[in-house]
Amino acid sequence: MNWESWSDFWAMGGDGLYVWSAYLISIVLIGLEVGVLILTRLTIHEHLGRFSRIVGSASETRSRS
Repeated sequence: MNWESWSDFWAMGGDGLYVWSAYLISIVLIGLEVGVLILTRLTIHEHLGRFSRIVGSASETRSRS
């Protein structure tokens, strides 16, 4: 497709609002998904750290008795 100007490119033959809003929504949703994955990973690492400290302290207590 050839566009005469940038405004023609952004308008996309009258479908620009639909096209660019679809891109924007997709980018926002992908960003949210990446954010949720990062937070989930951090939470899992935090829980595993707590668990390993609990298991480690329990095994130390058993070995002492």
